Amino acid sequence: MSQIQEFGAFYVNDGWQTQLTQYLEYIQGTKNVSPHTVNNYRRDIEQFLEFLRRLSAGDFMFKAVDVFLARRYLASLVSRDYSRKTVARHIAALRSFFRYLCRVQLIDSNPFVGIRTPKLERRLPQFLDMPEMEDLLKLPPPTVLGRRDSALLELLYGAGVRVSELVGLSLRNLDLSEQYILVFGKGSKERIIPIGRMAVKAISSYLQESRPSLQRKHAEATDALFLNHNGTPLSDRSVRRILDKYVTSLAVHKRVTPHTLRHSFATHLLDNGADLRSVQELLGHVSLKTTQVYTHISSERLLSVYRNAHPRA
Repeated sequence: MSQIQEFGAFYVNDGWQTQLTQYLEYIQGTKNVSPHTVNNYRRDIEQFLEFLRRLSAGDFMFKAVDVFLARRYLASLVSRDYSRKTVARHIAALRSFFRYLCRVQLIDSNPFVGIRTPKLERRLPQFLDMPEMEDLLKLPPPTVLGRRDSALLELLYGAGVRVSELVGLSLRNLDLSEQYILVFGKGSKERIIPIGRMAVKAISSYLQESRPSLQRKHAEATDALFLNHNGTPLSDRSVRRILDKYVTSLAVHKRVTPHTLRHSFATHLLDNGADLRSVQELLGHVSLKTTQVYTHISSERLLSVYRNAHPRA
């Protein structure tokens, strides 16, 4: 009699459950994949296992998954009207999982290697121009939470950090006298980012006038830089809510997220003469190609300025 165990909201063969758990531990421990990516991959693979469960009421062996079944699953994803990016992520997760199954010699070949996902649309990232950015940074009031929000916004824009890097900052990651912060990016890679005088001023004000009173609201001390109204570390979701609150006061017709401020950071650096390699290092991009998207934004803006301002355009 086969062992069947509950896993999430459905049942899968015990072998699948064991290998999925070991795979997730492997990519997090050995490959230094971020917790966010691990969670996404877990959900994507679980969804595939649910797909297998619906195909077969009994055991579904590892080797039974072939390229035809992989294509069938791709078709099912496309039929659900998922975005191209979401479909690509699902296939990337499964390609990685089955690569692991090959590595531990449970299967001979990876059925997802030859699966081509829909070509991703090339969309230029949205950003705030400098006047819009200045207006946003002026919005937080001089209150306990307002000073925290001001420091938070100054770092998102002034250092170009990801929201996960922001909420991961601790007090020991700051050196305000030397004007830099130490962040841990994707794959737990460290990088040092300089911060400007306005960010230093906002952080200093928060540390002196707001953080102590927030810290006292919770019995256990924490080293986290940014705290919520209960004195516990701020979450990614909380940062998004804080930003949403201020964006509603701006007269902009754009969707503004924490990553929009990161895009603005990179775009404004390039607009003002920063070289691409330096921006790549500041952003923590592994590949220069990832950073090059911002050169297209700057080029488009220059072309727009030329067309609007030059008499012979």
